[in-house]
Amino acid sequence: MKFRSIRKEYQGDYITYYKIGYETDGCSEKIYEMISRDPEIKNKDDLNNKTTDAVIMIIHDKTEERILLNFEYRMAVGEWVYNFPAGLIDEGETVSEAAERELREETGLKLINIKEIWKESYSAVGFSNEMGSVIIGTAEGTIQKSDSEAEEIKAAWYTKEEVRSLLNRYRFAARTQAYCYLWSK
Repeated sequence: MKFRSIRKEYQGDYITYYKIGYETDGCSEKIYEMISRDPEIKNKDDLNNKTTDAVIMIIHDKTEERILLNFEYRMAVGEWVYNFPAGLIDEGETVSEAAERELREETGLKLINIKEIWKESYSAVGFSNEMGSVIIGTAEGTIQKSDSEAEEIKAAWYTKEEVRSLLNRYRFAARTQAYCYLWSK
Protein backbone atom coordinates (compact mmCIF):
# COMPACT_ATOMS: atom_id res chain seq x y z
CA MET A 1 0.00 0.00 0.00
CA LYS A 2 1.09 3.55 -0.68
CA PHE A 3 0.04 6.44 1.52
CA ARG A 4 -1.28 9.37 -0.52
CA SER A 5 -2.93 11.88 1.82
CA ILE A 6 -4.65 12.55 5.10
CA ARG A 7 -7.46 15.02 5.69
CA LYS A 8 -9.07 16.09 8.96
CA GLU A 9 -12.84 15.75 8.60
CA TYR A 10 -14.10 16.60 12.07
CA GLN A 11 -12.67 17.85 15.36
CA GLY A 12 -14.57 16.73 18.46
CA ASP A 13 -13.87 17.36 22.14
CA TYR A 14 -11.94 14.10 22.59
CA ILE A 15 -11.31 12.62 19.15
CA THR A 16 -10.55 13.75 15.61
CA TYR A 17 -11.94 12.04 12.52
CA TYR A 18 -9.62 11.68 9.51
CA LYS A 19 -9.79 10.27 5.98
CA ILE A 20 -6.61 8.66 4.69
CA GLY A 21 -6.08 8.34 0.96
CA TYR A 22 -3.99 5.39 -0.20
CA GLU A 23 -3.26 3.24 -3.21
CA THR A 24 -3.44 -0.55 -3.06
CA ASP A 25 -0.81 -2.85 -4.57
CA GLY A 26 -3.25 -3.27 -7.47
CA CYS A 27 -3.18 0.52 -8.08
CA SER A 28 -6.72 1.15 -6.80
CA GLU A 29 -7.33 4.44 -5.00
CA LYS A 30 -9.00 3.93 -1.61
CA ILE A 31 -10.11 5.99 1.39
CA TYR A 32 -9.65 4.71 4.95
CA GLU A 33 -11.50 6.30 7.86
CA MET A 34 -9.92 6.61 11.30
CA ILE A 35 -10.19 8.47 14.58
CA SER A 36 -7.38 9.67 16.80
CA ARG A 37 -6.80 11.48 20.09
CA ASP A 38 -4.25 13.57 18.15
CA PRO A 39 -5.89 16.63 16.53
CA GLU A 40 -2.80 17.49 14.47
CA ILE A 41 -2.06 14.53 12.17
CA LYS A 42 -0.63 15.94 8.95
CA ASN A 43 1.30 13.08 7.30
CA LYS A 44 2.04 9.34 7.38
CA ASP A 45 4.69 9.68 10.10
CA ASP A 46 2.14 11.37 12.38
CA LEU A 47 -0.10 8.28 12.18
CA ASN A 48 2.41 6.44 14.36
CA ASN A 49 1.19 7.59 17.75
CA LYS A 50 4.16 8.51 19.91
CA THR A 51 2.23 8.96 23.15
CA THR A 52 0.36 6.67 25.49
CA ASP A 53 -3.20 7.99 25.61
CA ALA A 54 -4.81 5.76 28.22
CA VAL A 55 -4.28 3.34 31.07
CA ILE A 56 -6.12 0.05 31.47
CA MET A 57 -6.08 -1.52 34.95
CA ILE A 58 -6.19 -5.23 35.72
CA ILE A 59 -6.69 -5.10 39.47
CA HIS A 60 -6.83 -7.98 41.95
CA ASP A 61 -7.55 -7.92 45.66
CA LYS A 62 -4.80 -8.71 48.20
CA THR A 63 -5.62 -12.44 48.13
CA GLU A 64 -5.45 -12.48 44.32
CA GLU A 65 -8.65 -14.54 44.37
CA ARG A 66 -10.86 -11.75 43.04
CA ILE A 67 -10.63 -9.40 40.08
CA LEU A 68 -12.10 -5.92 39.80
CA LEU A 69 -14.50 -5.27 36.93
CA ASN A 70 -16.59 -2.29 35.97
CA PHE A 71 -20.09 -2.86 34.64
CA GLU A 72 -20.35 0.27 32.56
CA TYR A 73 -22.91 1.86 30.27
CA ARG A 74 -21.11 2.52 26.97
CA MET A 75 -22.87 5.04 24.78
CA ALA A 76 -21.20 3.84 21.55
CA VAL A 77 -22.96 0.47 21.82
CA GLY A 78 -26.01 1.57 23.81
CA GLU A 79 -25.69 -1.06 26.53
CA TRP A 80 -23.98 -2.11 29.75
CA VAL A 81 -20.65 -3.89 29.20
CA TYR A 82 -18.03 -5.41 31.51
CA ASN A 83 -14.69 -3.70 31.27
CA PHE A 84 -11.54 -3.11 33.25
CA PRO A 85 -11.24 0.27 34.94
CA ALA A 86 -9.52 2.56 32.45
CA GLY A 87 -9.11 6.18 31.50
CA LEU A 88 -7.18 8.80 29.66
CA ILE A 89 -3.77 9.94 30.88
CA ASP A 90 -3.82 13.65 31.68
CA GLU A 91 -1.06 15.89 30.34
CA GLY A 92 2.04 15.57 32.53
CA GLU A 93 0.86 12.35 34.24
CA THR A 94 2.76 9.09 34.22
CA VAL A 95 0.98 5.81 33.56
CA SER A 96 1.19 5.01 37.29
CA GLU A 97 -0.21 8.38 38.34
CA ALA A 98 -3.08 8.08 35.85
CA ALA A 99 -3.83 4.56 37.13
CA GLU A 100 -4.02 5.75 40.74
CA ARG A 101 -6.27 8.68 39.82
CA GLU A 102 -8.58 6.79 37.46
CA LEU A 103 -9.01 3.87 39.87
CA ARG A 104 -9.92 6.26 42.68
CA GLU A 105 -12.32 8.24 40.44
CA GLU A 106 -14.10 5.18 39.02
CA THR A 107 -14.18 2.89 42.06
CA GLY A 108 -13.08 4.75 45.19
CA LEU A 109 -10.34 2.13 45.68
CA LYS A 110 -6.71 2.83 46.49
CA LEU A 111 -4.04 1.34 44.23
CA ILE A 112 -1.53 -0.19 46.66
CA ASN A 113 0.78 -2.07 44.32
CA ILE A 114 1.70 -2.07 40.65
CA LYS A 115 3.26 -5.41 39.76
CA GLU A 116 3.69 -4.83 36.03
CA ILE A 117 3.25 -2.19 33.37
CA TRP A 118 2.90 -3.72 29.94
CA LYS A 119 4.29 -2.14 26.80
CA GLU A 120 1.66 0.10 25.24
CA SER A 121 -0.71 -1.44 22.72
CA TYR A 122 -3.36 -0.18 20.32
CA SER A 123 -6.86 0.04 21.75
CA ALA A 124 -8.77 -0.44 18.48
CA VAL A 125 -6.20 -0.83 15.69
CA GLY A 126 -8.90 -1.25 13.03
CA PHE A 127 -9.98 2.39 13.23
CA SER A 128 -7.80 4.29 15.70
CA ASN A 129 -4.17 4.92 16.60
CA GLU A 130 -5.01 5.32 20.31
CA MET A 131 -2.52 3.53 22.56
CA GLY A 132 -2.94 2.39 26.13
CA SER A 133 -0.72 0.83 28.75
CA VAL A 134 -2.03 -2.03 30.86
CA ILE A 135 -1.05 -2.13 34.51
CA ILE A 136 -1.40 -5.19 36.72
CA GLY A 137 -1.94 -4.21 40.32
CA THR A 138 -3.55 -4.66 43.69
CA ALA A 139 -6.10 -2.38 45.33
CA GLU A 140 -7.84 -2.07 48.66
CA GLY A 141 -10.63 -0.10 50.23
CA THR A 142 -14.37 0.14 49.90
CA ILE A 143 -15.90 0.42 46.45
CA GLN A 144 -17.73 3.70 45.97
CA LYS A 145 -19.83 5.17 43.19
CA SER A 146 -17.86 6.81 40.39
CA ASP A 147 -17.33 10.52 40.98
CA SER A 148 -17.83 11.25 37.28
CA GLU A 149 -21.20 12.53 36.12
CA ALA A 150 -20.23 11.61 32.54
CA GLU A 151 -19.89 7.88 33.26
CA GLU A 152 -22.28 5.22 34.53
CA ILE A 153 -20.08 2.66 36.33
CA LYS A 154 -20.87 -0.13 38.78
CA ALA A 155 -17.60 -1.59 40.08
CA ALA A 156 -17.37 -4.91 41.94
CA TRP A 157 -14.98 -7.71 42.88
CA TYR A 158 -15.53 -11.11 41.22
CA THR A 159 -14.22 -14.61 41.87
CA LYS A 160 -13.14 -16.91 39.04
CA GLU A 161 -16.43 -18.80 39.24
CA GLU A 162 -18.44 -15.56 39.08
CA VAL A 163 -16.39 -14.36 36.09
CA ARG A 164 -17.02 -17.63 34.21
CA SER A 165 -20.75 -17.11 34.73
CA LEU A 166 -20.58 -13.46 33.57
CA LEU A 167 -18.68 -14.44 30.42
CA ASN A 168 -21.61 -16.62 29.36
CA ARG A 169 -24.31 -14.05 30.10
CA TYR A 170 -22.99 -10.56 29.32
CA ARG A 171 -20.97 -8.62 26.77
CA PHE A 172 -17.42 -7.58 27.57
CA ALA A 173 -14.85 -5.28 26.03
CA ALA A 174 -12.60 -7.60 23.98
CA ARG A 175 -9.39 -7.15 26.00
CA THR A 176 -11.29 -7.68 29.25
CA GLN A 177 -13.08 -10.75 27.90
CA ALA A 178 -9.83 -12.40 26.76
CA TYR A 179 -8.02 -11.79 30.04
CA CYS A 180 -11.00 -12.86 32.16
CA TYR A 181 -11.44 -16.05 30.17
CA LEU A 182 -7.82 -17.07 30.73
CA TRP A 183 -7.74 -15.91 34.37
CA SER A 184 -10.94 -17.75 35.30
CA LYS A 185 -9.79 -21.16 33.92
